[in-house]
Amino acid sequence: MNSAMDEETPLVVEDSRTEPVNHTRDVHILSWAFLLIFLAYGAAQNLESTINTEGDLGTISLGILYSSFTFFSLTASSVVRVIGSKSALLLGTTGYWLFIAANLKPIWSTMVPASLYLGFAASVIWVGQGTYLTSTARSHADDYKVHEGTVIGHFNGEFWGIFASHQLVGNLISLALLKDGKVLDGNVTVLCRSFTVHNRGGSTSGTTVLFIVFLCSMTLGTILMCFLRKRDSKEEEGLQKSAVTFYSSVVSLSKSVITPLYDVRLLLIIPLIAYSGLQQAFVWAEFTKYVVQPILGEAGVGGAMAVYGAFDAICSLAAGRLTSGLKSITLIVSGGAFLQGIVLVWLLLKFSVSSSVLGIIYPFLIAAIWGIGDGVLNTQLNALIAMLFKHDTEGAFAQLKLWQSASIAIVFFVSPYITLQAMVWAMLAALCISLAAFLFLTLKVERAFSSSAS
Repeated sequence: MNSAMDEETPLVVEDSRTEPVNHTRDVHILSWAFLLIFLAYGAAQNLESTINTEGDLGTISLGILYSSFTFFSLTASSVVRVIGSKSALLLGTTGYWLFIAANLKPIWSTMVPASLYLGFAASVIWVGQGTYLTSTARSHADDYKVHEGTVIGHFNGEFWGIFASHQLVGNLISLALLKDGKVLDGNVTVLCRSFTVHNRGGSTSGTTVLFIVFLCSMTLGTILMCFLRKRDSKEEEGLQKSAVTFYSSVVSLSKSVITPLYDVRLLLIIPLIAYSGLQQAFVWAEFTKYVVQPILGEAGVGGAMAVYGAFDAICSLAAGRLTSGLKSITLIVSGGAFLQGIVLVWLLLKFSVSSSVLGIIYPFLIAAIWGIGDGVLNTQLNALIAMLFKHDTEGAFAQLKLWQSASIAIVFFVSPYITLQAMVWAMLAALCISLAAFLFLTLKVERAFSSSAS
């Protein structure tokens, strides 16, 4: 009998062995789902101030959106804790879908509520994205026994590389569907005078066709997200305990907002987070208006922004592959900041509108350099937060979106009232302050690590 048991034992052990989960599958799904959703939203955002001009409906809607985004970033971490990261991603897509649908009939009673709700949905989806991607990277590192920092860097590089290409893809779709007439938008030149598609029932404007295509793209992205694996036990327990957990989350909301700010590391990162939002809004609100359009005309803005998007995507992939820990993050961020600093100084001292060959090349060169800087900040900030704030991932990513969206909202509101030179001076000051705080943080963390190791 003992011999029979001995013969059976190896079989039991062998059957219990399981292959590690392929976590990269979820990174691919997440990245392509975001591309499908944001190629639609990004292009729609570019069109707002051009197609919804009555009473500045489009511009005001964007200001409301980012103000709402800023406010709801305070509560986003609590929502993600309650429902889990995957559910937060799915919930977040509803806001983007509703915003695009509202543009099918863009009036105050549709756009304002849609913008307010999208602010909430955006805060939830981005905190969910950071939490989900970080959890996936840690699970992959644990299962395959590889360096966690390297995996976080690689996964963030893939996500942001694919995500950044939404600017190029969405722009091409807009150019293809809106063919009749050129109108300049703050971020991209789009051909947006409505053309007519004739059919039996009458006609459909080109913008209507475009937004229907965008809704289809977003729907595909949402369906793709459904195939993501759940990443934490909260997602399975959230529905049963939602009432109790939500109540406790509301009661402790002030703590979840204020407590992270007691962490000196976060305080030192906040200036860099705010700058990352400023430099994105600078491209949308200032660069195309004051640099590209006067030199290349309206037709050249789309090309410059395509270059920006292409270099953003390439740099995101490359920076992610080079990320392995705090030292690599420090070097990469410093390099990206140095490049953007050169552009800002050049705009202050040397920039002038010129029709020469070099003058025509300058906007494309600046767009490429700025795209590199944006790719660096996107990948490295997310990787840095994932590495430093393991105890409160949701709260840390909520702070990231809070300060980014607040700085973007500020640029949208003040841009019409200040000159390019004033904006560049403000950007340069913000860059110097944020880089100094970031370098001080790296020294502080390195010293703490060295002390604990000894």
